[in-house]
Amino acid sequence: MLDPIEIKHRINKKPLLIIKMFETVQHSVTTNRKIIAIAISCTIGWILAFLATNVFQDYEVGLFIWLPLVMGCTSTILVAYKNQTNKKLLRNIAYATLGIFCLGMLIFAWEGVICLIMAAPLGLLSTYIGYRIGYLVIKGKMKDNTITVMILFICSVPALMAFENSNGGKEELRCVTTTIEINASPATVWKNVIEFPPLAEPSEFIFKSGIAYPINAQISGHGVGAIRHCNFSTGSFIEPITVWDNAKLLKFDVDSQPEPLKEISFYNNLHPNHLHGYWISKGGQFKLTQLPNGHTLLEGSTWYINKIKPDFYWTLWSDYIVHTIHTRVLEHIKMHAEQAS
Repeated sequence: MLDPIEIKHRINKKPLLIIKMFETVQHSVTTNRKIIAIAISCTIGWILAFLATNVFQDYEVGLFIWLPLVMGCTSTILVAYKNQTNKKLLRNIAYATLGIFCLGMLIFAWEGVICLIMAAPLGLLSTYIGYRIGYLVIKGKMKDNTITVMILFICSVPALMAFENSNGGKEELRCVTTTIEINASPATVWKNVIEFPPLAEPSEFIFKSGIAYPINAQISGHGVGAIRHCNFSTGSFIEPITVWDNAKLLKFDVDSQPEPLKEISFYNNLHPNHLHGYWISKGGQFKLTQLPNGHTLLEGSTWYINKIKPDFYWTLWSDYIVHTIHTRVLEHIKMHAEQAS
């Protein structure tokens, strides 16, 4: 026969067991929700990313901003819909979704590490905004129409991509100019402008990461019509000379160009579509001006078109890369010209 105290202890223990069982079930439901939310959101993301990059072949707002926003929103709604959770968990799930989506892009050989890193600030910010929107949908006035809202958000992605593809976009010709003062006469500098010997291996991190960097320059012929080959780590720029003003101005067009970078990937020789025809060099020039102190002011300019959108973000990267390339070449010319002088 049980002792009355033991009976009382067992009775008091039952609510604790029920609570513990409920918590276990709740944890299991939340875990399953996490997996399902990430799987669905990533699958949708991969399908739409393939649509943008391989069907429309557009790298624009729909891909870099709206898609991660919708993925963050979708994963948040799928986890929180009729489920007790918290903001921190939902935010982490949204970021985990973005991370697994990017990993899939690498595994499917659709993208390389460098470009994903460059796109990361846009993706992280857009995913966070998407998570906030998803949370507002779940907790706000639209909570009774949560699934409808989520479906509308998902459908808006291909709609925006199709609009961008049909609308096209004007191609803006940009110019980046970099200057350096050289302790040598324009005539001496000129000899190192039209062609120059091999540069040392780059020390800049951006070039070690795979961005194409200049190696040397060679020229065939003399004057207008001569062909200059500016050799980069990924190939050669073929540059027919259009202006040859001795010791003053060398101007050229670009007939062909190599890939702008070599992707870091699980696979050898990865060539995403955006490496062909999305960053286009149209021409360049070297301008030499003699200063009152006898030195030479050397200006290097490049005109190019960047088709990857949004402009406000991607031209920050492209302008910086072009300027860094200029600096590498101009400092090399400066060193050789001053040694010769």
